[in-house]
Amino acid sequence: MDAKPGPECNTMAEVRAGVDALDRELVALLRRRFDYMDAAARIKPTRDAVRDEARKQQVIAQAVEAATAAWLPAQAIATMWDTLVEASIAYELEEFDGRDVTRR
Repeated sequence: MDAKPGPECNTMAEVRAGVDALDRELVALLRRRFDYMDAAARIKPTRDAVRDEARKQQVIAQAVEAATAAWLPAQAIATMWDTLVEASIAYELEEFDGRDVTRR
């Protein structure tokens, strides 16, 4: 079943098909985001450089600003982005720790 835009859905099957298709797109976008975490782990000189609280707050603030402009619930977006950034940091730390020790 092809996914219809949300406003065009008339059945729960159409809604679910749309949500499932969108979830696949979101996972693909997350893969792209985590590719940047791979690059950051490769580029950053020390493990201590992985966590950057100022940057974390900037990323969350930007997401909240975009959410507000799109009429989305700002607090929910802030919570999701906090989880996303923390997961990204954890992933980047794992990648940093797994890189060639001769490059440290």
